Amino acid sequence: MRKPVIAGNWKMHKLIGESVDTAVELRDLVSNAGHSEVVIAPVFTALRSVADRLEGSNVRVAAQDCSTKAEHTARTGEVCADMLKDAGATYVIIGHSERRQFNGETDETVNAKVKAALKHGLVCIVCVGEDLSQRESGDAQKVVATQVSGGLAGLTLTDMERIIIAYEPVWAIGTGRTATPEQAQEMHGFIRRAIASSHSKECADSVRILYGGSVKPDNIADLMDREDIDGALVGGASLEAGSFASIVNYR
Repeated sequence: MRKPVIAGNWKMHKLIGESVDTAVELRDLVSNAGHSEVVIAPVFTALRSVADRLEGSNVRVAAQDCSTKAEHTARTGEVCADMLKDAGATYVIIGHSERRQFNGETDETVNAKVKAALKHGLVCIVCVGEDLSQRESGDAQKVVATQVSGGLAGLTLTDMERIIIAYEPVWAIGTGRTATPEQAQEMHGFIRRAIASSHSKECADSVRILYGGSVKPDNIADLMDREDIDGALVGGASLEAGSFASIVNYR
């Protein structure tokens, strides 16, 4: 059985005090959510404060990015994976569509970040997904297959135990559009088959694949009813504790 993961990506929102307040409110609202792993990803500056307030709870902390470098070196403005771990993160989001779009990240940089994060024991939420033009041209699966193979290149079966995939149809992020549960399931199934080809069927059967496209309280249950959807990477709806708790407590 693949235990679902419901992760909230707060993106560039909330100062430290706001982050702590939301995290504490959420902690109490999802304290009985044993059916899934609950993860929130605040901004870098709030990681330590949020992690301290969540200690002993069932809510885990993720960072939103990490450096391609696993060691401390001269990279002004970068944050190494062991620094994230030191600040209380146990997960890290890598290759989010916004990082690819606005920061020029490639499958090669995603792969380097994954390897750096794994070296320091973090669980990686690796994002893949096509934009609207790629979907409309019929290239969605080709694009996603390339991102999966590039992002996971060189990973061992042991490495894959700490990999979570998040499928983000880029055309459904922040647009109010949502892939239908059928469309989401189709791509999730495709990703699982791609992992089976690159690693093994046993590995593919155990990897959690999250859906990340305008997830809200009113569509989460239908999405989670699909065979290959193992959770959600939630954006805007995770910023308010009550809304995110409703998604976590979808059952």
